[in-house]
Amino acid sequence: MKLFFKEHLPLTFFYLIQLGLVCTIFALDGFRDIFTVLYAILISTVIYITYLCYRYYTNKTFYKHLSNPLHKSEDSILSEEESPLSEALKELLESQFRSFHNEMYHYQNKLNQHITFMNQWVHQMKTPVSVIHLMIQNEDEPIFMSIQDEMERIQKGLETVLYTSRLNDFTHDFQAESVSLHKVVTSLISSYKRFFIRNRVFPTVNVPPQYIVASDEKWIHFACSQLITNAVRYSAGINQSITISAFERGRQVILEVKDQGIGIPSQDLKRVFDPYFTGENGRKYQESTGMGLYLVKEICKQLHHQIELESKEGQGTTIRLIFQQNIARTQEG
Repeated sequence: MKLFFKEHLPLTFFYLIQLGLVCTIFALDGFRDIFTVLYAILISTVIYITYLCYRYYTNKTFYKHLSNPLHKSEDSILSEEESPLSEALKELLESQFRSFHNEMYHYQNKLNQHITFMNQWVHQMKTPVSVIHLMIQNEDEPIFMSIQDEMERIQKGLETVLYTSRLNDFTHDFQAESVSLHKVVTSLISSYKRFFIRNRVFPTVNVPPQYIVASDEKWIHFACSQLITNAVRYSAGINQSITISAFERGRQVILEVKDQGIGIPSQDLKRVFDPYFTGENGRKYQESTGMGLYLVKEICKQLHHQIELESKEGQGTTIRLIFQQNIARTQEG
């Protein structure tokens, strides 16, 4: 109704001007018959109101749809009543939708091709990286140790690229299963032992084997690797240990990664989960990409887990992955 009145407000304004001009003409003529003037005004007003009522009732649904936002692209603003205005708008919207749909399909196809290429490229690069690892794993000379460290960085970077590309198609790469937090953490500690030694940071693990959660082991493994990597990187040269523990909190199972490193400045806390945000610490550590915590947050969202972060600058950071007890169980024995 409001939209209808707003659209016809100029018409009403000019109608009143017209009545004023008619009355002025009658006044210049001397108002010889005042009842004739009033009758003419009445007839004119009735015809105008009748026209407005006809316009409103023939386009009532149309105006109602125009006044309410659409929630889905499939929704239509077209009324059931057919009128020249609604038919013309229908043709315009259909042509625009076809054009938009074609452009969207074109860009979606390009994006899919890009993701496919990236996945293939990452898999191709992982093969020579693994071969180089095998070639130098028994070498003890410092130069080979440095090469192996750099190869580990390349391997982790490739892994991040692969999981980032898969995140957009998460449902096709997800498998619900029972995941042992103890198994995930011990596997990461074993695979990152050179990383710990190189940074002179050593883990303290307190993850009892009885904690089994419903999740996806591959995605949780990657999320935990990001948390442990960050904890070690921002503790190097400041503190020699990080703590990884699991415990129950009410109806929740918590996996906690705690360090006593440089911490996060208070002004950066609200943005640490934003993609590509590196903050003040990222400018000090050139290896920071700003994607680690963003990926962890997105993985938790997809898996319906929660994440908590507490940090104070100069005192360290604590990050918790939270699993609901109604989808988690403890293994007896």
